[in-house]
Amino acid sequence: MAAIVIRNISPETHQALQARAARHGRSTEAEARMILDNAVRPRERIKLGTALAALVRPFGGLDLDTSRDATPAEPADLE
Repeated sequence: MAAIVIRNISPETHQALQARAARHGRSTEAEARMILDNAVRPRERIKLGTALAALVRPFGGLDLDTSRDATPAEPADLE
């Protein structure tokens, strides 16, 4: 895992971080990790299908036949 060092944090910021960590029942380091995770990670992953649907929606969308052929596939001839 990667590690970082953050220098020159004001005493007030450090004290506030410690108090916040105590309220959440975490160590100061765990609280800092949680703050960073929440700040840089998207809350909800955007899925490719959702993004593509949103892209074509202004043009009237796209209707696709999603029915599947239920016929069993023939085994591959390995010889």
